[in-house]
Amino acid sequence: QVQLVESGGGLVQAGGSLRLSCAASGVRLSGDTMNWYRQGPGEQRDLVATITSGGFTQLADSVKGRFTISRDNAKNMMFLQMNNLKPEDTAVYYCRAYNNYHTYWGQGTQVTVSS
Repeated sequence: QVQLVESGGGLVQAGGSLRLSCAASGVRLSGDTMNWYRQGPGEQRDLVATITSGGFTQLADSVKGRFTISRDNAKNMMFLQMNNLKPEDTAVYYCRAYNNYHTYWGQGTQVTVSS
C-alpha cells in the first residue's frame, strides 16, 4: 500500500520556523517530481513548491526567500523548511508525488501561524 505521510506541522508565532517532512512508503519516489501544496480555510489548494527528480526547485512567489524545498531519495523523503512564517501561511500543507504513471497525495499537516 502506497502512503505519503506529512509531519512537522503545528502552531508557531509569526517570524518562527517549521520544517515539514513527507515520508513515502510502498513506493520508491526517486524518479518522481514532488510538490508541496497548501489549502487555507475556504480557499483552493495552491502549489507552494516543486522539486524534480534531478533536484531542480521552484517556489511560489509568496514564499520565495522564506521557504526551501529539498528531498532525500535515500530516505524516500521530502522536506519543506519554512522560515519567517507569516499568519497568511496558515493552511493545511500537503505533499504530492507524481510521474507519468501515478500521482500520490498525503493526508496533510496543519500549520497555524499566530500574529
